[in-house]
Amino acid sequence: MPKYFLSLLFVCLTSTMWSQSQQEKLEQRKAQIQREIRDNEKMLISVKSKEKSALNVFLIQKNKIRLKENLIHTTEKQTRLLGDDMYRNQLKINKLNRELDVLKEDYAKKIVNSYKSRSEQSRAMFILSSENFLQAYKRAQYLKQYTSFRKSQGEEINAKSTELLSINEKLKLQKVAKQKLLAENQKERAELVKEKQEQEKVVNSLKKDKNRIVSDIRKKQRESKTIDAQINRLIREAIAEANRKAALERAKAAAAAAAASGDKKSTTATKKEVAETVSRTPVSSSRIELTPEDRVLADNFKANRGSLPWPVEKGFISLGYGDQPHPVYNTLVVHNSGIEITTNDGANARAVFGGEVSSVMVLSPVNKAVMIQHGDYFTIYQNLSSVSVSKGDKVSIKQNIGRIRTNGDTGKTVIKFLLLQNTTYNNPQSWLSNR
Repeated sequence: MPKYFLSLLFVCLTSTMWSQSQQEKLEQRKAQIQREIRDNEKMLISVKSKEKSALNVFLIQKNKIRLKENLIHTTEKQTRLLGDDMYRNQLKINKLNRELDVLKEDYAKKIVNSYKSRSEQSRAMFILSSENFLQAYKRAQYLKQYTSFRKSQGEEINAKSTELLSINEKLKLQKVAKQKLLAENQKERAELVKEKQEQEKVVNSLKKDKNRIVSDIRKKQRESKTIDAQINRLIREAIAEANRKAALERAKAAAAAAAASGDKKSTTATKKEVAETVSRTPVSSSRIELTPEDRVLADNFKANRGSLPWPVEKGFISLGYGDQPHPVYNTLVVHNSGIEITTNDGANARAVFGGEVSSVMVLSPVNKAVMIQHGDYFTIYQNLSSVSVSKGDKVSIKQNIGRIRTNGDTGKTVIKFLLLQNTTYNNPQSWLSNR
């Protein structure tokens, strides 16, 4: 029986702790979503004031709707968890009430019996009427234990009464909290309906201008394809350069080893052949031959998959990786070699991991890009108006590397972020943290 009681107590405590932990996580998540919604609203106000791109307004509204839906879902989870916790507390209250009733009834009987035998004379007679000394000793011990038990029983009643009062207060607070959550949810749902109605108006205005929008998208796709080709060429050049350096280091190491051996003939021949060896070594432009240092950097980068910081402090993904259906015209497929993140006007791009700047690219008069190498991984930050790093610079995680360009025609501030291992494109979103 004691083992069963301890197991039950352990399960209850574990369940309560888990529930509290889940509530704290959900509260943190809710606060984060609310911050993102506020940032999104600022962005939407900024874009609407410029009145340059209905499509951009649509994308920001779409993200706001997604955040609102996440907030409602999170609040519903909180409400369910709170309801479960309230149910468990009500069970505890019922159980304590039953136990208190039994304890009080038993305690009352003992008080009555004690009152009836309250005189010292009756207690003495009870002991003196014993048949022998052993029986007298046992009766004295019984009276002592009876008094002690009655005292502990009174203490238990007080403890359970205090616990009952505490749980009742907690339950009252939980009821208030639940009502607050339900009211919040109802308010968010009403706002969500308004957001969707507003979005529908924007969609209708966009559909009227379909031909121009489709033409712009196809033009941008051609430009994007040209830029991707330029980036591919620069990445292959960076890989070839890294491999040439690695080959030179290996040749120098061989020369040093020959010199250390004391073989002058071999040393002279080795020194003479270093340059020839490097020039004859076939250099791959599709895969980096990692040095031990580069291997450590690449392994550290890979180990952080799913937890890398975003390349901007605030923003949302407005266009995902790969072949994506257009947000308004579902039959139109848009290809993206990275992800596009819409952010605030004047925002800075930042490195998602430590590494070395392998290239600063001028993709057009108004579009610059920075490529950072992390072992055999490359991250590329595209659509910068200005750059604050140079080729060969060592950068640290979250270091600002340039200002993101705001498009004068659309009012959009978007960074395109790419991630490759050697020449293989990866989905950057799967590498970034969920915030």
